[in-house]
Amino acid sequence: PPQSKCSPLLQKWCLHHPCLRAWSFKALLVVVGGQSSGKSLVLESIVGRDFLPRGSGMVTRRPLVLQLHKTEQGMQEYAEFLHLEKKRFTDFSAVRREIQDETDKITGRSKQISNVPIHLSIYSPNVVNLTLIDLPGLTKVAVEGQPESIVQDIENMVHSYVEKPNCIILAITPANQDIATSDAIRIARLVDPTGERTLGVLTKLDLVDKGTNALDVLEGRSYRLQHPWVGIVNRSQVDINKNVDMIAARRREREFFNSSPDYAHLASKMGSEYLANLLSKHLESVIKARIPGIASLINKSIRELEAELDYLGRPVAIDAGAQLYTILELCQAFDRIFKEHLDGGRPGGD
Repeated sequence: PPQSKCSPLLQKWCLHHPCLRAWSFKALLVVVGGQSSGKSLVLESIVGRDFLPRGSGMVTRRPLVLQLHKTEQGMQEYAEFLHLEKKRFTDFSAVRREIQDETDKITGRSKQISNVPIHLSIYSPNVVNLTLIDLPGLTKVAVEGQPESIVQDIENMVHSYVEKPNCIILAITPANQDIATSDAIRIARLVDPTGERTLGVLTKLDLVDKGTNALDVLEGRSYRLQHPWVGIVNRSQVDINKNVDMIAARRREREFFNSSPDYAHLASKMGSEYLANLLSKHLESVIKARIPGIASLINKSIRELEAELDYLGRPVAIDAGAQLYTILELCQAFDRIFKEHLDGGRPGGD
């Protein structure tokens, strides 16, 4: 922390202290939802790029840690993987292939899952600074090629992330599904019964039956959370097949909310652009709220390490002459103490 007066080396050492390692203060924003709930489309809408693998059934089979970095306007968008150091991807279809290939390296070309994450960073002037973790979609039954334990394996993986007290849960639920059967809400309710850490996202609002709407959910009457629900209109499969870009998709999404007799009064707080900014601001507020506790813990650890250093003795100077001088001083001190002991052991000595 800025108020700390100890050396940078000691501060760096302090970060590896067991007291700090045991206390996880990193805020996580984890995307949770059932298969075909629209999780991947929500992520792509937030990023503004097509970059995730597609297909039927279970497509996400490893956690994806996605870090978004906002750059200056006019700069080229690019992506980097942690496992491919210094390699930049400007073709986002290549990013999709790399995610698929890296998944297959661990799981094979099967429908197995792995808890080993893939780390991806995207740099773009069109994103907000945000870190999200995408997880395999929750499912109710194992399909051919999957072990019977797959349902519980996925739940265990999701639980390992969302049970952390600093985790923010982005619960994805399709609007054409009864909220009472939502896998994302079921998991969130188990670990966050008050809804304090849960942000609800309702997808596929344009696919609800004619004559009905999702206002009971969006206005918090069906299931109330501490934070308002956000509605999203996903791109259709036709749009994806026609390679409709994100700018056009977001424009259609805004038009849907602005022209809807059911949702027009909520239009300013709906859509993927609003969601991205909401998540960034919420994550920032959570981190700010944690800073006093983090600073207090670091300062406490620094004081403990300073006391330990005082007990062990301060480091010897790097300069060779100073080191030699210190060694001579130690030898002289040893010689003096040794002589004192010899004198004290003589007959008639003190």
